[in-house]
Formats: sequence, C-alpha cells, structure tokens
Amino acid sequence: MEEKSLQVQITELNQKVDLLLEYVNQQRLKTNEVEDLISDLSIVGKDMYDTAVEDLDNRMVHLDIDEVKGLMLRILRNIDNMNRFLELFESMNDLIKDASPILNEVIIDFSKKLNELDQKGYFEFFAEAGQIFDNIITHYKPTDVKELADNIVTIMETVRSATQPEMMSAMNNGLKIYGSMEMENVPEYSIFKVMREMNQPEMKRALGFFVTFMKNMAAETNKNNN
Repeated sequence: MEEKSLQVQITELNQKVDLLLEYVNQQRLKTNEVEDLISDLSIVGKDMYDTAVEDLDNRMVHLDIDEVKGLMLRILRNIDNMNRFLELFESMNDLIKDASPILNEVIIDFSKKLNELDQKGYFEFFAEAGQIFDNIITHYKPTDVKELADNIVTIMETVRSATQPEMMSAMNNGLKIYGSMEMENVPEYSIFKVMREMNQPEMKRALGFFVTFMKNMAAETNKNNN
C-alpha cells in the first residue's frame, strides 16, 4: 500500500517537472523570439538611420545631435502645453461643429438680403452714384473742396433752414405759381397800370413783404459783419 502511494507521488512529481520544463522551454522560445525581433529592429533602425544620414548629407543638411537632444527635451518639457493646446483645438473644433448650422443660416439670410437689395436696384443705384463722385472730382479742384469744408457748417445751417416746413411750403407755392404761368403770354404793364396795380391789397402786401425782407436782410448782414 505504501509502495503504491509512493509511486503515485513520484508520478505526480514527474508530471509537475514535465510541466515546469515545458514552461521553461516556452519562455526560452519567447525570449529567443524577442531577441530576434530586437535584432531585426536594430538592423532596420540602423538602415533607416544610415539612409537618413546619407539623404541629409546629399541635401547638405548638417544634423547636430546635441540640437536634436535639446529639441527632444523641449518637447518632453512641454508635453503639458501640447496637451492643453490639443484640448483647446478639440474644443474649437466642437464649437465650429456646433456653430456651423447657425453660420449656414446667417450666410443664407445674408445671401437672400443681398439678392433682395439687388432686385430693388440698390447695387445699380450705388454704381451710378459713383459717377456723381467722379464728376465732382473731375470738375472741382482740391482748393474748392477745402473751401467747401471750411463753409460746410454755414451750408448745413442754410439747408436746415430751407427745409423747415414753412420754407418748403413757400418754395412749393412759388414753384406751383411759376409752373402755372404762361411765359409766352405774359401781359405788358405800363407805368400807369403798374401804379394802379400798386393800390391793390395783394400788391401792397407784396411790397410790404419785399421791404421788410430787405430791411431784415440788411440788419442781419450788419450784425454778421460786426
């Protein structure tokens, strides 16, 4: 009975030794494969290095190993900055993706508005308006423009006064009356007829308006000169 138990133990021990030897053999094979891979990579790396050096020499590029080391160190020191830059780039890319639909809508609306303005003739109007500035530049000297700039305040005040409602109404009435007159059939007045007409209320008011206007004009001129 003891011999049988001993034989079982020996058999189990042999099995374990066989497993251990098989494991050791597998590890040796793996080690050999890694060594072969490293050897092959070393050969390939050396060939790539030699090729690169030869190519740089042909292109007359001098490669300083110290500078390369310095560059690698700078890259390693700035890994955090590079990561932050990549994160910023990703954020900007996401923002562009999110804003693209809105930007497309803005471009479409802007294009529609430009087409609407074109249909209404705005662009043609401004193109023709350029001829106005061309005529101004052609017919006026720089000194004329300077004088205009010096008197622009007075001109604007005159324009503002002329565009008051009462002034516009008076000018409109004058233009209507002038347009209704038959210039080819204007009646002739003798001195005696003019004198008779002067007694008419309308002529008296017109004469009063003219005299008052001239007096006020002379007073305003004297005030400006003083």
